[in-house]
Amino acid sequence: MAFYGREDQMAQLAALWRHPAASLVTCRGRRRIGKSTLIKHFAESQDAFFIKLEGLAPHNRMKNEDQLKAFGRQLAEQMHLPYAMPESWFDAFRWLGDVLPSGRRTVVLIDEISWMGRYDANFAGELKYAWDNRFHDKHELIVILCGSVSSWLEDTILSNTGFMGRIALDLIVRELPLSKCAQFWGVAGERISPREILDVLSVTGGVPRYLEELDPALSADENIKRMCFLPNGYLFRDFNDVFSSVFGANAPVKRNLLKALADASMDSRELVERVGAARNGRFSDVMEELEMAGFVSRNSGLNPATGRRARQDRYRLRDNYTRFYMKYIEPHNREILDGSFVFASAESLPGWDTVLGLQFENLVLNNVTALLPLLHLEGRQILSAAPFRQRKGVGSGGCQIDLLVQTRKSVCVVEIKRQSEIGEEVETQVAEKVRRLKLRDGVSVRTALVYEGRLSKRVATSGFFDALVPFGALLKQ
Repeated sequence: MAFYGREDQMAQLAALWRHPAASLVTCRGRRRIGKSTLIKHFAESQDAFFIKLEGLAPHNRMKNEDQLKAFGRQLAEQMHLPYAMPESWFDAFRWLGDVLPSGRRTVVLIDEISWMGRYDANFAGELKYAWDNRFHDKHELIVILCGSVSSWLEDTILSNTGFMGRIALDLIVRELPLSKCAQFWGVAGERISPREILDVLSVTGGVPRYLEELDPALSADENIKRMCFLPNGYLFRDFNDVFSSVFGANAPVKRNLLKALADASMDSRELVERVGAARNGRFSDVMEELEMAGFVSRNSGLNPATGRRARQDRYRLRDNYTRFYMKYIEPHNREILDGSFVFASAESLPGWDTVLGLQFENLVLNNVTALLPLLHLEGRQILSAAPFRQRKGVGSGGCQIDLLVQTRKSVCVVEIKRQSEIGEEVETQVAEKVRRLKLRDGVSVRTALVYEGRLSKRVATSGFFDALVPFGALLKQ
């Protein structure tokens, strides 16, 4: 499989070899994001012995004994030993400790650990005992606890007092940056327009497993049709698999929340009203689980009028595939299955430009770090970089800003736009937002346009925007 990027995570892991004893690592991120691939690639790049022990996907009849059997089979196979079923997790971890090679760098990946440990209340305690007594003193050993259910890792390991001071690194794996995504087109990427690359990324986001399904020889339309709108298409089938395996019994509640956010970002009050939920501690826990799983982003940002945090956090659906599935694939599920969902081109689909505009905005917001140098803000202390909405009030109008980047002495109003032709009206729209925006005294305002489409000569030369950033520039950052 292709492997691009992840240099920062690789460097953080490599630094652990300098520890005088073994290192215990947690690794979190949504399914398909490439956690296991990252760890395997790291082990190979370090010429380390690699052991991967993976929990079985849960089902109604799953028992702890099934997970123990799988652990035993996998360990025996990889170490070329006779199979023996551990009777308990104490035995399983003892056996693992006994067969680890000595005198060689070794990486042990315990993958989908939430599946592995969910059927035994003593699992975490046995793992903690094994770490303290069997693994910790082994030089040149890294044990990585990896899972797609980030809330399980948080509750069972990271917030567990028994593991306090034992976690050397908590690795959070996010989507690939846009520049790394472009590498999946290979040498063909130099011949393909940024618009075609954008349309595919609008559907897949920066999820490596989805980008592996890409055929660079096909157009964006053909790739999207093949992946999303055929009964055997990978992205047609994947949503239910990912969602049920990650969220289990709470899946229906979380699904409704994501469906609401597929239309627009909302604060907590708006969201509970939309889905008819109670705004209580349980709601906060559910939203935190969605955030840790990589589906939702939460950011209050600063109020530019006061310089203080906004009163309410705003939630945004950050996962492009989830929004596209809910807006375009799920509503046509039956037609796709019976082969009657036929269209000449993706652009002919109802509401295509509106949905792709939201997807483009999402991609940019997920890549703010790469955007800052193109806004001439590299090296400045960024106090806040988030979408901003100013409600109507006495003596002031409301305004909604795609991205508001704030430093100590200035704000940058960033408009994000994807459309075929971008004319002078964009200047009028942004000028009105700037006029309505309430600011502290002494704060300067700058403007920027991040765009994909044909920019009118008037906008390109008027000087209204302090920064004009075509999407192609982000692909090179």
